[in-house]
Amino acid sequence: MIISVKAIYLAMLLSALLAVLCRSPSAMAQAEPGIEISSAAITSLNKSMANRFLALKPHLEAGNVGLTHDGILALRDTTRIGVAALLALDALLIEENKDRSTLYREIARANGRPEWESDLRITFGKRWISRMPQGWFYRDAAGQWLQK
Repeated sequence: MIISVKAIYLAMLLSALLAVLCRSPSAMAQAEPGIEISSAAITSLNKSMANRFLALKPHLEAGNVGLTHDGILALRDTTRIGVAALLALDALLIEENKDRSTLYREIARANGRPEWESDLRITFGKRWISRMPQGWFYRDAAGQWLQK
């Protein structure tokens, strides 16, 4: 059976969503029955991010882009990228990070817990870093780039 990169990305995203909402005792204590991790907005964001992932993946593999501890993507090494490619990559990152920020905000909003947004960012960052392939880069909370 062949599984697409989009399917893997969506599965990782949904798994991370579940982990986020159940990870900490404080979040669990504040959580009410029927936590929402799905809405039309969240579904739309998931699709948009999955579609964009195919364009971002080569840059993640090459180390041009890395994950940050707070759940966004950042430029890491642009020395091997031409100006036109860098401009295109920058535009991709702007859109991706806009969707990621909206996703965190939407999950918090869907649950009536806007105060969860910053915790969601950190939890997603940790989760995605733990699941990313060997060789990809991430930036820790101190701002240091590390290779998994």
